[in-house]
Amino acid sequence: MATEVQSFYKDKIVFLTGGSGFLGKVTIEKLLRTTEVRRIYVLLRSKRGQEMQERCAAWEKEPVFVNLMKINPDALKRVVPLGGDCQEPDLGLSIPDRQVLVDEVQIVLHSAATVRFVEPLHIALDVNTRATRLMIQLAKEMPRLEAFVHVSTAFSNCVLEHISERFYPENLTCPANKVLELHDSISPELLDKMTPALLGRFPNTYTYTKALAEQLVQQESGDLPLCIFRPGVIIASYREPMNGWIDNLYGPIAVLYGAAIGVLRITRLNLKADAGIVPVDYCVNMLIACAWHTARESRIKLPPEPPIYNFTPPKDNLITWGGFRDKAALLRYNFPLTQMMWIPFLHCTTTPWVFRFLACFYHLLPGYAIDLVLRLRGRKPRMIKLYDKIHKNIDILVPFVDTSWQFDTHNTHQLWSRMSAEDQKLYDFDLGSVDWDDYFLQALGGVRLYLGKEKPGPESLKRGRKIYRRFQLLHRILKLALCSGAAALLWSIFKRLFSLFI
Repeated sequence: MATEVQSFYKDKIVFLTGGSGFLGKVTIEKLLRTTEVRRIYVLLRSKRGQEMQERCAAWEKEPVFVNLMKINPDALKRVVPLGGDCQEPDLGLSIPDRQVLVDEVQIVLHSAATVRFVEPLHIALDVNTRATRLMIQLAKEMPRLEAFVHVSTAFSNCVLEHISERFYPENLTCPANKVLELHDSISPELLDKMTPALLGRFPNTYTYTKALAEQLVQQESGDLPLCIFRPGVIIASYREPMNGWIDNLYGPIAVLYGAAIGVLRITRLNLKADAGIVPVDYCVNMLIACAWHTARESRIKLPPEPPIYNFTPPKDNLITWGGFRDKAALLRYNFPLTQMMWIPFLHCTTTPWVFRFLACFYHLLPGYAIDLVLRLRGRKPRMIKLYDKIHKNIDILVPFVDTSWQFDTHNTHQLWSRMSAEDQKLYDFDLGSVDWDDYFLQALGGVRLYLGKEKPGPESLKRGRKIYRRFQLLHRILKLALCSGAAALLWSIFKRLFSLFI
């Protein structure tokens, strides 16, 4: 028998942006596997020479859809790609496609975004802010619309340390509509030069443009049945569609992977700061529930402002960045990568000069040595370029791994309490029940399979452990040699000083 949430989605027409992204793919998979949606329209653009139909057809072979295809080989036929681009005027939609959306769509899930922290401001404004306005305008033309979920981020107001489930227009240096007017009236180059003045206290263009988008929702959503979903840092899945699924190297997963492969050995990280991480499958379950609850509440009474749902680990089940590092380190022998370049370990500091000093020894000296060997073998050097990129990314992430934010989650708890026991089981987003030890057991295995591209099975693990033990021995020999050399140097200095006083 269908649950309340499943009944709501039965025969519905959904329009999803960001469908080719990490969150979007898991959303599509979950909707197709657990509901009887009639159709999911997905906004897709051509990429790397692949047309949108080719990109959509290739999903059948992706790991995220493997289990779904076994259950229902025709499931993806309910997904209809529409050519478009959030960076283009009117979302790049053709007139016929736009009319199809207006006539048919009942649920809008707007998750498209550029998550690059260093994205030029004019691009981030196009994708994260202006596209939100265009989506709202499109939604207002949909007579059958029942729910619109705008996916923001828990860090859209990161200039504050205590973030409630409300709007914060006072954080902006300039109103969103004025910024978009400026965007349309000057050249992209000039706008990008104005970035520091416009950002104010915001650390990057991503959080800033997401904050602008929230203000647009507050000012322009009118009487739309709309809510804002603010997830934390989205990381590998816990259980669905499979344990530990991940397809990107963003944020903390990049740190974890870099350490696992033995390349990243020192980073800037506040081990005592809370890690606002959330498994992608829990995010998707919350997103699906948000649409159901928004439609349900809007039929009763439209709220004065769109409700906001913060989604981060609760106080009684927080995990720190130190816990993140330690849990990952404990599993390095269980899921070793066969491509590792050295034994995995990671030292952390919050002091910039200490990081730069240690990076010389842990990163640059080994990097120059490897590049020298590559040159002697007639190959192109790559390690110093890699470390330059790694160090820049570490600097970009500093604001998010050095601060603990407090998030109010009253609306999220209310939504959870209003779901039936059956829906809570089917669409579980209770972060208070997550066993982080078990989660990292699944996530590390997923990183090995889906990012490391390792072969599943005991043979690959056996080979990885053999390589791990070899590097462990070499690491101990190296430490012994360095300690012996340092001791010899100190002894030599001590003898010279002693001889001066005799």
